[in-house]
Amino acid sequence: MAAERKIFIPREYQDLSAGFILDTPRCMLAAPPGFGKTSIVYLVLDILKLAGSNFFPALVVAPKNVAKNVWTNEGTKWDRFEWLKVRTITGTREQRLAAMRAPKADVYTINYENLEWLIRTLGPGNWPFKIVIADESTKLKNFRMSAGAAGVRSQALSHVVQETGRWVNLSGTPAPNGLKDLWGQFWFVDFGARLGRTYTAYMDKWFLENKYTRKITMREDADTEIHERLADVMLALRVEDWFDIDKPVRTVKSVTLPPEARAAYDEMERQFFVEWKNTPIEAFNAGAKSQKLLELASGSIYDEHGTAHEVHDAKNEVLQELVDELQEPLMVVYWWKFDAPRIKKAFPHARIYRGEQDRLDWQAGKIDMLLLNPAEGGHGLDFQDGGRAICHYSQIWDAELRTQVNERIGPVRQFQSGHDRGVLEYYLVAQGTVDEEAVERVDGKISVQDALMLARSRRH
Repeated sequence: MAAERKIFIPREYQDLSAGFILDTPRCMLAAPPGFGKTSIVYLVLDILKLAGSNFFPALVVAPKNVAKNVWTNEGTKWDRFEWLKVRTITGTREQRLAAMRAPKADVYTINYENLEWLIRTLGPGNWPFKIVIADESTKLKNFRMSAGAAGVRSQALSHVVQETGRWVNLSGTPAPNGLKDLWGQFWFVDFGARLGRTYTAYMDKWFLENKYTRKITMREDADTEIHERLADVMLALRVEDWFDIDKPVRTVKSVTLPPEARAAYDEMERQFFVEWKNTPIEAFNAGAKSQKLLELASGSIYDEHGTAHEVHDAKNEVLQELVDELQEPLMVVYWWKFDAPRIKKAFPHARIYRGEQDRLDWQAGKIDMLLLNPAEGGHGLDFQDGGRAICHYSQIWDAELRTQVNERIGPVRQFQSGHDRGVLEYYLVAQGTVDEEAVERVDGKISVQDALMLARSRRH
């Protein structure tokens, strides 16, 4: 039996955002997960359809789970949007072709991985979508004018973007690695009018590169200039402008490496090489070394054949202390594949997230500890009903993934779901390792993004 549709009553910021998108045919809306960006776009499409717009059909390009489930679920959730026909172009080649041959829909959704296939299948001059919504538009950040330097999907999309009248970028984390991430996304908005015709021109104008270290820094006042350039085409919504919500309580739990593990870590750091239990493991460059050091800090290390060798269990000991202290459901975020089985061995009751049933069981309060890889559950999924505590077991360099997975149970989602409780964030950080640098650097990236959000926000 189908669930009864809910009455859609837009919040003030959703009305504001919808008005901005309607008045700005090519734009970006940046807002944390939980602000209902999907509903905002549906509201815009609903108004355009009622007004007799000729811009349909619309195409939503999104991460796979978001394209397959989130957009279709949101469309069937609210009464106001039930008349909009939504079709998903995912699955096997035959299933995708069948979706395209079916009676015409108002909205089509497709994942980024199938975008090149769609454009190739439609053929030159046959692009039917006059509205494109790029959900999680940071997927376009690596676009470059030179085909050899561009991401394959964004390069394919660039060939049809001129045929698209309305374009909307959606993102919760528009600049996860700093403002250099903006150029590729905004090229699809204005074809380089505001930030420069090419990525090279953008970088030359507002950034400096140390010729010895290759470290990139912004020129003085560059952030202010970039914010001003985007003023008319970007709207940012911030939690603190619209909700009376306390920020998460953030705690770093220090982990001390055992002597043998410390010796192995120091050797890899010093020599780009370590021999562990008679197995030689080598890092061939600085980037590979930083990854090996993160692996060692987390507890294991991969050899050249992809076999994981356990080095220490220190993080599990600190995690046990946290569990004993917390006494409530805990989401444990891990990065390395070797982390999950090792945590599971120490905590047999833990559930490794594999898909929708695990999410539903967590939401229903049936799981005390959920092990989640941010690459699998970082976008578009709700976890806020199952708990308010999240622990980062291993550290990574990716600010976008960390932000996205935190927001799955973050303050906005807790508030939206009626939970009057603060959010608890924990970070297991191995002392004297790159764990500390990773946390600090990601925090720095997020602070740059926060400044962008502040500059482009509109408050009530």
